[in-house]
Amino acid sequence: MPRIVLFQPQIPPNTGSVARTCAATGTELHLVEPLGFQIDDRQLKRAGLDYWPLVSLQRHADWSAFADHRVRSGGRLIALSSHASQPYTSWQFEPDDWLLFGRETDGLPTDVLASADAALTIPMSGAKRPQQAGVRSLNLSVSVGVVLFEALRQQNLLTLA
Repeated sequence: MPRIVLFQPQIPPNTGSVARTCAATGTELHLVEPLGFQIDDRQLKRAGLDYWPLVSLQRHADWSAFADHRVRSGGRLIALSSHASQPYTSWQFEPDDWLLFGRETDGLPTDVLASADAALTIPMSGAKRPQQAGVRSLNLSVSVGVVLFEALRQQNLLTLA
């Protein structure tokens, strides 16, 4: 099962929504600190509703601590970035992939992005329309959902309850 990694998330409702998606799919959620909020933030809890007990959540003190954990665990680190050129739709996901998403305001730092095994992007048709040129990226929780469900679809891990 792929794992979701949020690098220094800043907005509690986004992280709460991602946690809810992880609960719904049985996907591990890894948070790389520092966070832009307290983990007991009311907005974070509200966005995750009552699904928090179903979330397999791991916190990592910093990037180095996460990187060590990932190396011990194995699997490819797949970064998602608006600066990447390869669309996620052309990628073959594997069960032990780590899907890495950056901060809401400025994405992934250059050194973190460079440490990934691959960098993918979510293509947006709006970027080709002059009236929508200001849209640089999707909301973090939407991006996680789009890519995670594609990874699960490719591995036949989506089932009807």
